[in-house]
Amino acid sequence: MSGSRPVQPGWVYLVGAGPGDAELLTLRADAIIRAADVVVYDNLVGDEVMARMPAGCTRIYVGKKAANHSMRQADICALLVRLAREGHRVLRLKGGDPYVFGRGGEEAETLVAAGVPFEVVPGVTAASGISAYAGIPLTHRDHAQSVVFATGHKKEGPVDLDWSALARPKQTVVIYMGVSRIAEIAAQLVAHGLPETTPAALVRRGTLPDQFVVVATLADLADKAEAASIKPPALMIIGTVVTMAPTLGWFQGG
Repeated sequence: MSGSRPVQPGWVYLVGAGPGDAELLTLRADAIIRAADVVVYDNLVGDEVMARMPAGCTRIYVGKKAANHSMRQADICALLVRLAREGHRVLRLKGGDPYVFGRGGEEAETLVAAGVPFEVVPGVTAASGISAYAGIPLTHRDHAQSVVFATGHKKEGPVDLDWSALARPKQTVVIYMGVSRIAEIAAQLVAHGLPETTPAALVRRGTLPDQFVVVATLADLADKAEAASIKPPALMIIGTVVTMAPTLGWFQGG
């Protein structure tokens, strides 16, 4: 059984904590969380997940928010190497999945180059977890035969995405880290062929008790987000699958 594998000193475990709800952790993730002696964790890791850490575990926060990075990525990578070489059971805990906009690939490359053994534990990524809790299927035979994940975050300048590909019909587009660029993203999608009436949603703090969903269209998504005072973290979902949210939205929080 996978849960019987030991959590070894001198190893780094790149673990996906899921979108927030601690009950979405995998069994392997939970086993590593309970055995780690050092955790290096991100901003998007839920409080209930952190509460599962052992009492004596050293906690090192390296979270990133817009224009506010507590530690540079290069320094995080160097920290992981140093902690492993000191003989710790190092848990690198990330919101969602380490390999979906989590920079897990960069950290794994560093560990390989340094000769540090590691394991990657997938997590429920924000797109699948949050959409499910919001009542929005990512694919549906009547609405979308494909789904595309993209990031709306860029350090500076306009968002540079393949807008023509994102504006194709019969697909669902999920935008991570795009709250500050809602108007720009919507305008580009319309300019590249999507109707202004295309359904769109923003889900803030998805899967958590205070989850909040804004359902709109590309034409008014930015205005509705501003009226609702939507702040990160929030996920943007675009496509006709969004029309199913009022019917399929089962999660009430609490």
